[in-house]
Amino acid sequence: MVRGKTEMKRIENATSRQVTFSKRRNGLLKKASELSVLCDAEVGLIVFSPRGKLYEFSSAASLQKTIDRYKSYTRENLSNKAIQQQNIQQVKADALSLANRLEALEKSKRKFLGENLEDCSVEELHSLEVKLEKSLHVIRGKKTQLLEQQIANLKEKERTLLKKNKELREKQCDVQPPLVAPDVTRCLPPWPRNLPAPCNDDVDVETELYIGLPGRERSANRDSG
Repeated sequence: MVRGKTEMKRIENATSRQVTFSKRRNGLLKKASELSVLCDAEVGLIVFSPRGKLYEFSSAASLQKTIDRYKSYTRENLSNKAIQQQNIQQVKADALSLANRLEALEKSKRKFLGENLEDCSVEELHSLEVKLEKSLHVIRGKKTQLLEQQIANLKEKERTLLKKNKELREKQCDVQPPLVAPDVTRCLPPWPRNLPAPCNDDVDVETELYIGLPGRERSANRDSG
């Protein structure tokens, strides 16, 4: 016959209840022993019967050693939990403080930008004005310093370029040969063959300007002669 599933509830019959306790107690002790042997685990088992009789099992030298270990472990866990809880509370407090500081900084930033000034008093506005003037003074000083540095860098660059230009000119003068006067005669066109060659002697050339029809200047010269 197939054994049916036992309903998990208190057995009303005292005799049956005692028999069931004895059987299951022995099975429980056996399972605890097997678990300690097979898995090399430290097992401690305490059972009180309905009449108050103690049954115990311990895989260690004594059950008290297992109980002490259990207490120590529980105490450490409680301490760790308390520490963790304190850490969580501290983190929450730090987060809240940072959020408040961030909100204050945002308000101050908006005031520096000229926003949300309706609720500010005269003293707060004066303090804000002083802070802005100090900040502006520092900014202008930094700007002037940067401009002076840029000017100094440009002057240094100019001196370097002038020096390099001078060196290049001196080097070019040392390498370039001396200039020779060109021969102009080579550039003149060839002399016509039907004309007499020009004389190299210095000759005074007399030029005469005549206005009139061509051919008459000769007859005029003849008449005067």
